[in-house]
Formats: sequence, C-alpha cells, structure tokens
Amino acid sequence: MDAVRRAARPSRRGVLRAGGGAALAAVAGTAVTGCGAGTDDGVAADGTVTVEMWHGQTDTAKKALEGLVADFERAHPKIKVKLGGGVLADVMLQKVTAALAAGSYPDIAYIFGSDLARVARSPQVVDLTDTVRSGPVPWKSYWAASRDAVTLNGRVRAAPAVLDSLAVVCNRKLFREAGLALPKAGWTWEDFVSSARTLTESGRGRFGTGWPGTGDEDTVWRLWPLIWDLGGDVVDSGGRGIGFADTGARALQVVAELARDESVYVDPKPGSEQMYQVFQSGRMGMVVTGPWQLPDIETAGIDYHVVPLPSFSGRPVTISGPDTWTVFDNGEARSKAARTFLTWLARPEQDARWDIEAGSLPLSRRTEALPAWQDKVARTEGLNVFTTALETARVRPVHPAYPEVSQALGQAIVAVLLGRSTPEKALRACADEANAALLIPR
Repeated sequence: MDAVRRAARPSRRGVLRAGGGAALAAVAGTAVTGCGAGTDDGVAADGTVTVEMWHGQTDTAKKALEGLVADFERAHPKIKVKLGGGVLADVMLQKVTAALAAGSYPDIAYIFGSDLARVARSPQVVDLTDTVRSGPVPWKSYWAASRDAVTLNGRVRAAPAVLDSLAVVCNRKLFREAGLALPKAGWTWEDFVSSARTLTESGRGRFGTGWPGTGDEDTVWRLWPLIWDLGGDVVDSGGRGIGFADTGARALQVVAELARDESVYVDPKPGSEQMYQVFQSGRMGMVVTGPWQLPDIETAGIDYHVVPLPSFSGRPVTISGPDTWTVFDNGEARSKAARTFLTWLARPEQDARWDIEAGSLPLSRRTEALPAWQDKVARTEGLNVFTTALETARVRPVHPAYPEVSQALGQAIVAVLLGRSTPEKALRACADEANAALLIPR
C-alpha cells in the first residue's frame, strides 16, 4: 500500500499558538498595502499568472502536492503554482500573521481549521462562497465536516484541505492475551475503561491506552466527542459561555478513571509521537487515533483492529479535524488563478490522489465512490471505519475564541490525567477561564 508515515506530514494537532490571535486582531483592523509576495502582481508579460502557495507539508505529502501541481500546470499553461513558505503547518499561523502585518503574504496558505476564524478576520482573506458553490463538485456532496470547518457566519472562508476522523485502533495480540473479545461498534466508555484496566500490566510496561498530556489541541479534541454525546457543546447557544458546564465533568470522569487505574500512558511531549511509539512497540492495547497512523502501525507489524469510538448513548459519535487552504487577496488575477487551482484540486480525481498519497479521507462522497479510493479501502485494514464515521462526525466551531476555550480545557484534562485535580474542580477552573475569553468582544 501507499505508506504515509506520520512524520511525513506535520502534526495537525500542534500546540496552540499563544499570541497569534492578538497579532491577527491588529492586522484585521488595518488596511494592509502591498501585493503579497513582493510588489509583483504575479502576471508576466505573456499573461502567465504565478500563484504562491505556502503548503506546510513535508516528505510524502509534499511530494504528492508537487505531482498534482505539475499536472495542473500542464493542463493550465497560463497559471504557475509556486510551492514555498519554508515552514511546517504547525507554525504556519505565526508566519501568515507576520506576513499579513508586513503586507507581503501568499495567495494560498495551509491553515489549521481551529485557526481559521482568527485568520478570516483579516480583510485580505478571500470569500470563497461563490467559488465552492458553483464548482464542479456539488457543495452538498462534501461531507458535513468538510463544509462546517470552512464556514463562518454563513460564508465559506476557505477550501477544505484535509479530512480525518477519530476511531480506536486495538492490538489484537494483547486482547487475546488478556482474554478480551475485540470491541464492536456500539460499545461504551465504560467498556473502554474496563478494557484498558484489563489490558494494563505495569510489571511488563503495558498500558491499556494513551492520552496526550501537554494540554495542546491534540489533548483536547479527543474529549469533544464525549461532551457532544452527553448533549454538551463547545460554546453555548448564546455564544457568551461554554456549552459543556454540565457535561464536561462527566466526560472528564472517564479520564479520571483511566488515571486512577493507571491504565493510561500520558505522553509528555507535543505531537503524541511517544504514545504512538508505545502502541507500535506492542505495549499498548488501544489507541484513539486517525487514519494517518495506519501506515506506521502496519509498518510496525501490529496485528490491529479498528472500531468506532465508544459512546455513552449507543449512538455513533466522533470528531473530524479538517484543515484548510485559505486564499489571500493579491489582486484579481492572482485570486482568480488561486481559486482555479483549488477548484481543480477538489475534483474527485485529484482529491483521491491527494487522499491516497498524503493520508487524508475523501472530501466528498463523489471521491469516496471512485474505484481508486475503493481499492485503497480494500487494501487497508480498518480504513472504512474512519470513512464511515464521517457520516456523523462533528467539527469544532469556527469561532475566534476557540483557542482560549481549548487551552482552558487542555489544562483541565492534564490536571485530571496527572491526578492533580478532580473532574469537577478542573472543570470549574476551565469554565472561569474559557467564559472570560468568550466575553471579550471580537
């Protein structure tokens, strides 16, 4: 199969970037002058338009993008796409923020979905509503997660770039040795906690499961499905407070039970690489992860099984964390060329290539139906579980205060994971900090 190493694409759950939002707020209120990358309008004497794209990818994903760009340029000889940026996706927010402030920014940049609301406050961000709704792929053919992640106040502020979902990957060998049956769709969080306890063997350095312990977005997004399943939300209906004041403590109780049983490996470093290494070394029974991790698990020789996330209700629930291609205004010629490229990239044939080579899930049902993707699913154990989960997947809100809410919840999760606080006390501290952030005019 096409091996897409986790290291080949930077962590999309990087540490929340403190300060980036404040800088963008200042930029949003300023009329930025300049023409993007330098003072050139990007149009050559022969009419060729050059688009600069800060892609944030490395290794396999970068190679896949280069191949797609080469094919696009052959089909569109009057448009050139210059891949650059020089930074990974994890630090793209800082670079784009600085570029906007300096008036020298790209035409397209890879922006995390959790950062889009803040970036979109800049007047230089191009509204793509008309572009996506009149494109060759019907807008409603996209998964709801793809649409929701790029829509702010009813307007489409970016194009979907990558799509994923969370499920649980189990080590079949450890389940057999523990005398446990492999979990099936419809299992509960009580089942998950019980299984983790049974799978743990401290004397042999084995853990039932793992959880990122840095308080970053990788720590946080794993808890939202529990909160949603309990009827909570990230922000309440009025937009002035958190929507999980009542449900957050119950969700954190699952974390507390794992910590109490000492059945959870707490990864102390950003990126979750140590947690995945423990699983791939055969010393962890279950890991909550996305489809990007399957190639590494296969390479490690783990006999694995994929099952949907547990729930409290018995209803399927998961989270998707789409990231975006955000377009910036460097004049009509370059904006039009950028929209042309992203429209081409979203066509099912190109989307399938990107998904297969770079480790994303199909952006639309039309891509999912292609023989190339179906062949990929047939050759990859458990991949269909992640794709099926998109039917009911939810996304985090495109809200400018989301980073502060996430940061507060991240601190609460870590406090419970490390036994420093109870779920109730940690949630109260989280609510105080997050509610204060939500009250700040933006």
